[in-house]
Amino acid sequence: MTNNRSIRHLAALLALALSIFAGSSLAAAYVSPETIPGTTYVDAAQAHAMFERGVMFVDVRIASDYEVGRIPGAINLTIQKNEAESPFTEASLLKLLGGKDVEAVFYCNSTSCWRTAAAAERAVKWGFTKIHYYRLGFPDWKATGYPVE
Repeated sequence: MTNNRSIRHLAALLALALSIFAGSSLAAAYVSPETIPGTTYVDAAQAHAMFERGVMFVDVRIASDYEVGRIPGAINLTIQKNEAESPFTEASLLKLLGGKDVEAVFYCNSTSCWRTAAAAERAVKWGFTKIHYYRLGFPDWKATGYPVE
């Protein structure tokens, strides 16, 4: 009888601990995918070469991040998880780029930011064909010493 009671208490404590940790910061953090099908992965040097050529940079971060610092000339087009509430739409991207076959570099705040991957996936789904996925994004650009504004 005492063993059964001890086992039940232990099971209850274990269930409580698991429920607490499941919602905590100990849960796995988001890491963006290394590649997005239908896009071209670019590193800092490749992104900078595109910058020098005048390729459009689309900053999908929230406006407050964009205001603090950005790649010069980048246009902020914030993406939200809920497509219906997102400023990042097929129409807004088409208006910005002027065509679905125009090159664009998408970036956010490094591998912990889901926005670049989501934006790239949506753009490909909508038929955009020349999207460059700058996975390491603004922190990498800045750390490399490239210009910021």
